[in-house]
Amino acid sequence: MLEGTLCVRVGKDVVEASAGFAVFVSRGTAHTCWNPASGLVPYLLVMTSNRYSLVRDIHGMSERSPAALKAVFEKHDSELVDG
Repeated sequence: MLEGTLCVRVGKDVVEASAGFAVFVSRGTAHTCWNPASGLVPYLLVMTSNRYSLVRDIHGMSERSPAALKAVFEKHDSELVDG
């Protein structure tokens, strides 16, 4: 984290990462993150090239229905989990 606070769910745990913190997510671990505040939160994200391709494809989607998201995750040998 460069500034502010970001919440990160890693498996069943939620971590509040503030400036100076780092969060490592092991391969195969379900995870997500969100900004609990209204302002911008600059952070540095390090990922594999496959994960970068997945994120790039998600951002390029015109439709993000559950079926469309599932298909793009499968394309990148990943699984979209609910919940």
